[in-house]
Amino acid sequence: MADVLPLVEARLRTALGEPDARAAVTFLGTDRIEVLRFQGDSREGAVVRYATLGMSAQPMSDPTAMIADPVAGPRAELVLSVRSGPADTDKVLRPLAVLAASPQVEGLIVAPGASLDVGGPLWPGAPFTSVLVAEPGGLVEDLELDAPLDPVRFLPLLPMTPNEAAWKRVHGAQALQERWLTHGTDLRDPSRKSVPLD
Repeated sequence: MADVLPLVEARLRTALGEPDARAAVTFLGTDRIEVLRFQGDSREGAVVRYATLGMSAQPMSDPTAMIADPVAGPRAELVLSVRSGPADTDKVLRPLAVLAASPQVEGLIVAPGASLDVGGPLWPGAPFTSVLVAEPGGLVEDLELDAPLDPVRFLPLLPMTPNEAAWKRVHGAQALQERWLTHGTDLRDPSRKSVPLD
C-alpha cells in the first residue's frame, strides 16, 4: 500500500507553498507527527499557516469498534491560520501535534463541528484553550486516495475562548459560527476577544 504522507505533503505544498519551518513530535505509543509552518511573507499581520503531517497515516477508527480497521476509515490533517505579530504563535506546534495524535491516543474521530481542547493556552498568553473543527475544502482540497482508502481531508481549526467553547457546547457549532459571522470576528487574530454571547 502506498505511503500516504508524501502525497499529503505534496498537496500541502501545492496549496500553501513551501514550508519555512517544521517540527516533529513523537508521543509514546504513537506515530511521529510533524507540524509544518507556511509563512507567505514576513510582514506583521501576514497570515501564517500551521499544518499537521502524520495524522492521516492511519485511518481514524470508531472508538466503539472491537478492532480498528487498518484500511477503512476517515483520514485527516489539521490546518490552523493566524496572523503574525507579537504573539508567539510558533509555540502552537506542540498543542497541534497533541491534537493530531488524539485519534491514535484516545480513539477519537475528528470531524467538522467537533471541539478539541488542548488543556491550556494554544500558545503563551493566548486567550484560546480549544479549537472548533471547521468544514474542509476551502483552503486545501481533499486528497483522493486509491480505493479502498478514504480521502484525506484538511480540517481548518478555529481557535475558541473558554466562553465560546462553553457557549458552543450548549448552542452548537453552527450557532457559534453564525455569531462570529454576525459580529465580523477576525478568527485569525491571535489576541482577539471573545465574541459577545448574550
